[in-house]
Amino acid sequence: MEWPDRMNVVIDYIEANLDDEIDIEKAADIACCSTYHLQRIFLAVNGLSLAEYIRRRRLTLAAGEVMTGNARIIDIALKYGYTSPDSFTRAFRNLHGVNPQAARESGVELVAFPRIRFHITLTGGTDMEYKIVEKPAFEIIAKTERIISDKIINGVILPETWEKFWWDVWETFSREKRYEYLQKLTGGKPGQVTGAEFLVITTLSEDMEEFSYAIGVENNGIDVPEGYEIIRIPAAAWAIFESKGAVPKAIHDLEDRVFIEWFPSTGYEHDNKPELEIYLPGDRSSEEYRCQFWEPVVKK
Repeated sequence: MEWPDRMNVVIDYIEANLDDEIDIEKAADIACCSTYHLQRIFLAVNGLSLAEYIRRRRLTLAAGEVMTGNARIIDIALKYGYTSPDSFTRAFRNLHGVNPQAARESGVELVAFPRIRFHITLTGGTDMEYKIVEKPAFEIIAKTERIISDKIINGVILPETWEKFWWDVWETFSREKRYEYLQKLTGGKPGQVTGAEFLVITTLSEDMEEFSYAIGVENNGIDVPEGYEIIRIPAAAWAIFESKGAVPKAIHDLEDRVFIEWFPSTGYEHDNKPELEIYLPGDRSSEEYRCQFWEPVVKK
């Protein structure tokens, strides 16, 4: 069974159980992968977490039942997994813009979030060069921001969130001064393990509802500045892909292709470890600039 077919069977299972318990481990068994890989691929392809998809589908069905007025709102809330009227009201209002009681009034507009379907799409058959490399554990000195899923649209952190992160870390530094500051931490020497001038480290929670996003440099025995933390990157097998072009667009485009094209067509799945963007020395605004995306992988 092809990957899109397996994912559609997963969606069939979810749709059949929106008013009952949904077992993510069972969904992963259907997809023939780990729970982490299933949720990471779903997030990358659809731009929202699997948990958020389930939440929106349940609230869509709940809205239909609220509008008919044939059942008590508390009973509808319990049916779709909400243990209190308050939690249901908050979730309902966040999606539909109105409270459940107001949704029963004539002419009220609600949001319908449709079922997702997966299809095979041919994108031109462009080759993707990669290599699998085993690396030992190493450390990164970094500043970290924890970001909830509603600050990320289609897998990309909202610009205002990104700018706030930079501001919180380096205050009034200009963008180039921020990069220079990172270089000063290492004396301008690239990392021994990655060759990076600086790195971006993304760590996702198990349910993909929260991201830990960090920017830093390899710890090559330097003193850790005040306000920084040590992030330990575990030993892993890494699928390494190279991006060519000005960042951030070039590397974001590459990351999309890794999840949408590469993972479904290979015998690898995502390991539950941080993802790395490796920024090599060079002009990051140049269309010739090269950087790397490192994905932790395991063989199925």
